[in-house]
Amino acid sequence: MEERYAPYLSFLGLPEDLRPTSGPKIGILPLPYDLTTSYQPGARRGPIAILEASTHLETYDEELQWDPSTALQLDTLAPVIPETSGPEATMQRMYAVASEALKTHDFLVGLGGEHSVSFPLVKALREKHPRMGVLQLDAHADLRESFEGSPYNHACVMKRILNLGIPIAQVGIRSLTADEHKIIQSGMVTTVFAAEAVSKPVSQFLPKIVGALPEEVYITVDLDAFDPAIMPATGTPEPGGLTWYGALEILKGVAQSKRIVGFDVVELAPLPGLVAPDFFAAKLVYKLLAYAFARLRSS
Repeated sequence: MEERYAPYLSFLGLPEDLRPTSGPKIGILPLPYDLTTSYQPGARRGPIAILEASTHLETYDEELQWDPSTALQLDTLAPVIPETSGPEATMQRMYAVASEALKTHDFLVGLGGEHSVSFPLVKALREKHPRMGVLQLDAHADLRESFEGSPYNHACVMKRILNLGIPIAQVGIRSLTADEHKIIQSGMVTTVFAAEAVSKPVSQFLPKIVGALPEEVYITVDLDAFDPAIMPATGTPEPGGLTWYGALEILKGVAQSKRIVGFDVVELAPLPGLVAPDFFAAKLVYKLLAYAFARLRSS
């Protein structure tokens, strides 16, 4: 395994004397990969941008009135360097690294990287949580069988997960093919399209999402799920999309109803001179950790 990032590039960048020595051990796995990006590249720089921005976060969560950094052992792992032989070999390598990390860590967080990196993480976690489902926040359905010559393209990631027999609930979709629409119409996945997710209160569609998911849930957040007005730094932006507080309400609602067993935040393609999206992504990672482990507040 490659050397770890320097200490100041660990998530939150906390010195050793401020890190807890007990509690859930969280593996934070950087996945700097964007080989199959089909529009604007740059997601390979997403993980390091998230780590850098995270060092400027306030660790106290005012919503939950709790500081998750005092209860969680946050371990930033070595970045997974892509294989030069192509997407399939890279997916196999990421799967092997994730599987190994889960032997020593209670929970896994993926920092993308393009969206294809979710598949090996889900595959590895499914071996530990065989009945888990996946919640996808995304602008795109990502249900293609193959794209640009590869079934491991970022546009195929949810089809790879669906083919494992894993139930999927999608929120924020506003771009898809006719074949993807047929999959959704068949009921193979449960989808809340962006128009509904943006225009209606979360309380009106949250039961649909919760009802489609089993007790254990992996969450994948493609940052293009958000309106590009607030998240422009992504490879394939789509008009419209979720707001910050709307997405948090969805994520918190799922976390309160289900048990989150892992998650990723992907498709950050940093824009030079514009750090707001990097900070946005880092804070989203921290909020998701807070929601996933909110039960520890009283312990």
